[in-house]
Amino acid sequence: MEQIFSIQGMTCNGCRTHVEQELNNLPGVEQAVVTLEDHTAKIASRYRLTAEQLEAALPEKYTVKDNTVTPVMATTPIKDQETSEWRQLFPLFLIFGYLTTASILMNINPWSGGDFMLDFMGLFYIVFGFFKLLDLKGFPPSFRMYDPIAKRIPIYGWIYPFLETALGVLFLMRWQIPAALIITIAILGITTIGVVKTLLDKKQIQCACLGTALKLPMTKATLIENSVMLVMAIWMLSSL
Repeated sequence: MEQIFSIQGMTCNGCRTHVEQELNNLPGVEQAVVTLEDHTAKIASRYRLTAEQLEAALPEKYTVKDNTVTPVMATTPIKDQETSEWRQLFPLFLIFGYLTTASILMNINPWSGGDFMLDFMGLFYIVFGFFKLLDLKGFPPSFRMYDPIAKRIPIYGWIYPFLETALGVLFLMRWQIPAALIITIAILGITTIGVVKTLLDKKQIQCACLGTALKLPMTKATLIENSVMLVMAIWMLSSL
């Protein structure tokens, strides 16, 4: 689809080039052409973008407004919207089911609830880190749309997939468990704050939990996913 945005804050051709480069790096963008004279960006993308998404990807001095003329269309029934949303989230639920089943089988004989949670968290990090690494270039822009640290420290978005993978190894190998639990509570707690704010603001953005390889919307399921990991981490830390 094609959209037109007004971008204020560009003062020279260098600004135009930088803005155009950042927009072309956004997940889903096929081509972005920025014009300095009328301060507009014409973007062709695989799915609809919002002004908030563009502002999150650009330095703070730029302000973005969506100038796309939206044709009048029949309203999609709420029930159909919810069904479509759950279908989009099916890969997430399928992965959670696999992780849960694998963790149960690894600890069923003899059963150990503590080891089950450690293995679940380890597999969670390894698998979710893998999906982020599939498109390492596309993940940071998507992640900083809602993560408070990534918004302020862009390099954090590049480090995060490797951090997840390292935590997964620590949990599975039973190394430095207290430190891994504390880091888990810290990073997921901060990300959850960003997720809650996004949901409260009712922003329609892509969830980066599985990177950009799978197009998942930011929904309550993302909040539940983070909450499950946080509860496990807090429970295990308090049991040590």
